[in-house]
Amino acid sequence: MSIEYALDGLFSMKSDVFSFGVILLEIISGKKNRGFFHKDPYSNLIQYMWELWRDGKAMEIVDSCINDSCPANEVMRCIQVGLLCVQDNAKDRPSMSNVVFMLSNETVLLPSPKKSSFPVKNSEPDSSTTTATKCSNNVVTNTTFDGR
Repeated sequence: MSIEYALDGLFSMKSDVFSFGVILLEIISGKKNRGFFHKDPYSNLIQYMWELWRDGKAMEIVDSCINDSCPANEVMRCIQVGLLCVQDNAKDRPSMSNVVFMLSNETVLLPSPKKSSFPVKNSEPDSSTTTATKCSNNVVTNTTFDGR
């Protein structure tokens, strides 16, 4: 979900770009953005990947299936495009046509993505109560009325 939608309920022309960027980063890492925990319980996959990319260590989080079968320069390009797509400000994100162009044209110099500052607080799961599946805490009740 794009930041502008999560915070203000506004859907922008670049909300789809944000979602594409999240999916691209999830595919590359083999991890979900939601529920991702590393050293900092406040960090998410997007923030962690940006920090690795900034430090030149982005290949550390790449899923081994991709790492073994794809050239590193293509993977790094996908990470950079993914990070460009998930920037906080919708105006900073590329359009989907630019995303396709950047992914298909290796000669294009990509801009540096800006760090995502959107605070996402995740609570770490309690180790004393582990369950096989996570359930929704939805308390909505549906009632159906039947005629007599």
